[in-house]
Amino acid sequence: MSSPLFARTVFHLAYPVRDKETTREFYRDILGCTQGREADTWIDFDFFGHQVSFHVKPESFSANTEPTNKVDGKDVPVRHFGAVLPWNEWQALADKLTARGTDFVIEPYIRFKGETGEQATMFFLDPSGNALEFKSFKDPAQIFAS
Repeated sequence: MSSPLFARTVFHLAYPVRDKETTREFYRDILGCTQGREADTWIDFDFFGHQVSFHVKPESFSANTEPTNKVDGKDVPVRHFGAVLPWNEWQALADKLTARGTDFVIEPYIRFKGETGEQATMFFLDPSGNALEFKSFKDPAQIFAS
């Protein structure tokens, strides 16, 4: 149920990071997120209309590998977050990241081409190793289609 104060529900997500400065540079300068509040051990961003807080906890990162699931024959990081962008914005971000030489976990590609739920997707890591997925739907009305 959404509050009458909001036109839509805004989610809040918190994730650990190794340090604030590389997190700030990545989310602000590369992804274009507006920075919100911060303290010594955390920093907030407007992540495509949602509040994401990053807490400095370098000890939460270990040499263990993160679990993955096979999707389209690719190893998709189980623990990930991201945003669903309009088609042209997704393409512009994919082009920007490719031009920067981003080391993609999964290169930008189109799933279900010509089918219900046709979507563009890509996975990459932030400087702390948190997996992000950005996707877009050719027909936004199909985002929850089965």
